[in-house]
Amino acid sequence: MDRREFTASLVAGGCAGMCVDLTLFPLDTIKTRLQSQQGFYKAGGFRGIYAGVPSAAIGSFPNAAVFFVTYESTKSLFTGYSATNLAPITHMLAASLGEIVACLIRVPTEVVKQRTQANPSLNTYRVLLNTLHEEGFRGLYRGYGSTVLREVGWLSCIHIKYWSSAVWWRRQGGRLDSWQAAVCGALAGGVAAFVTTPLDVAKTWIMLAKAGTSTASGNIPTVLYEVWRSRGIPGLFAGSIPRVTFISMGGFIFLGAYEKVRRTLL
Repeated sequence: MDRREFTASLVAGGCAGMCVDLTLFPLDTIKTRLQSQQGFYKAGGFRGIYAGVPSAAIGSFPNAAVFFVTYESTKSLFTGYSATNLAPITHMLAASLGEIVACLIRVPTEVVKQRTQANPSLNTYRVLLNTLHEEGFRGLYRGYGSTVLREVGWLSCIHIKYWSSAVWWRRQGGRLDSWQAAVCGALAGGVAAFVTTPLDVAKTWIMLAKAGTSTASGNIPTVLYEVWRSRGIPGLFAGSIPRVTFISMGGFIFLGAYEKVRRTLL
């Protein structure tokens, strides 16, 4: 990847990520409160629907930019396989590496954001100070493993988008419009969002749990069992409707905006 392509991926990914996170933030707040251990209304209900938005705004651009730069850079390393049957595998590998790196930025902002969403009486700055005081810097990375596992859903999203985009691309003689890329992203994102909802619930429980508890230890199978035992199957899929809506609409906006901005810059 040359410098121009690198810059295009950086700017396009960052702009698209900010657009999605800020536009659809109320859906994310509702999802977090539906999944929280204390229940929707005790977590704030529909009150303070933009609680935690500063954390999302600060982390959105660098998070999205890092993901797509890593993704595009990794793909460029496997350019020799782009025209072979290994192409889908290289795309999924690139996406997984992108998520692992991006989560280094995403998880701290996610921890602060979700704790503010579930405690709207506190502001983002106060939540950050409380977290650092009670748990130290390490507390900002609580739930890193569950977040990475959740984001692996993007592997299927990237794979389905690649496959569907490739079919559309061939039918149109080698050209794919931005809105068509967005449709592929929305479809793939919605499916991936529903399937990975239990992991998202586990992530929320781990991030919101009181320090020192078994839930806060981050053992994903144990947390999933705890959710199932206390709330059953509905508990494992709590917040699935706003999550699917967020990611479907977000996939449409994100991938469409990314393709459009990157194509414009190149």
